[in-house]
Amino acid sequence: MNGPVKAYIGAQIHDGQTLHTDQALVVNADRSLSVQSRHALSTDCPVETLNGGLITPGFVDLQVNGGGGVMFNDDQSVATLRTMAEAHATAGTQALLPTLITDTPERTRAAIDAVEQAIAEKISGIVGIHLEGPHLSVARKGAHDPHLIRPMSDEDLRLMLSAAERLANVMVTLAPENATTAQIRSLADAGIVVSLGHTDADAATCHAAFDAGARCVTHLFNAMSQLGNREPGLVGATLVRDDIYAGLIADGVHVHPATMRIALSAKPQSERIFLVTDAMATAGSSIKSFLINGREVFRKNQRLTLADGTLAGADLEMPRALSVMIGSVGDDIARAVARATATPATLLREDNGLGHLRGTAQSAVYFKDGLSNPVDFKVIGTRKAG
Repeated sequence: MNGPVKAYIGAQIHDGQTLHTDQALVVNADRSLSVQSRHALSTDCPVETLNGGLITPGFVDLQVNGGGGVMFNDDQSVATLRTMAEAHATAGTQALLPTLITDTPERTRAAIDAVEQAIAEKISGIVGIHLEGPHLSVARKGAHDPHLIRPMSDEDLRLMLSAAERLANVMVTLAPENATTAQIRSLADAGIVVSLGHTDADAATCHAAFDAGARCVTHLFNAMSQLGNREPGLVGATLVRDDIYAGLIADGVHVHPATMRIALSAKPQSERIFLVTDAMATAGSSIKSFLINGREVFRKNQRLTLADGTLAGADLEMPRALSVMIGSVGDDIARAVARATATPATLLREDNGLGHLRGTAQSAVYFKDGLSNPVDFKVIGTRKAG
């Protein structure tokens, strides 16, 4: 039997690309979701009438360092990945790339192994890996350990190419001054999403990396060469290209809302700016501090900082990022939701319908008061991914 088992009506529905009114979200017996006309529902289909609000697809987050009180850099295990995925699922995230920031080759290999095992064990939500470093710029290191930053070697390249053979989705953040265009081209040809970040490179170097196959930028504006009057930097190179995607930490701390608004206005194909949380162990947890590479990170006033005040990831979950985009930045609701759903899913080599309200093993998030109250929501449908 493949017919509908329940339908939800009475709320606006965003299917990942389009905002619908007067439609129904239908949950079918095979766990698939679909958006249909409410007037076309079969008379025997159970219907739940919602009092307004907004339904969206489960979120897709391509940069997640931790959650549920744990960090991937501390423990590269299936247990850690399960805890992270479960913590972010409570905030509506259906699929994520667990992110290992700059670390040793041994921990990098262990992280790849753990993700491969988690996917084999069908840990819901784990769909690949994001290696943020170690091939970065010390000048733009942020919270990364400068002692572990290094140029990309042939062995490093082989490890990442091997990861792409084993995992459907691999993302790598690098600085083009610590990787050659030939290495970038090899990574891109293997299906790896090469993202520029933590770089002090000039615009010409960044354009060369884009032309070699890099197609994304990691947390736009943060830890990168800035837009200046005589040198555009990575920020300028990103904003003038219509073929480049860019992650954005929309917490109002990492980037001022006015700056985000300028970026959306300036960039051709501005829908290619998507949301990431850059979440740390605090996501889905009440902890006040944690360790990263042996250094303590403190949580206060929705900021995560090292002892010297350096930002160290974000105290952020996707519903609040959406609320900031719509309420503070002034982004259109239809585009904002796409930035957390269909747009990041586009970067995945295997998306399996993620970021859309269609297909099997998907989930939806219902915000009872729309995104004006991002803490009042529930997950409906299923949550399986990976």
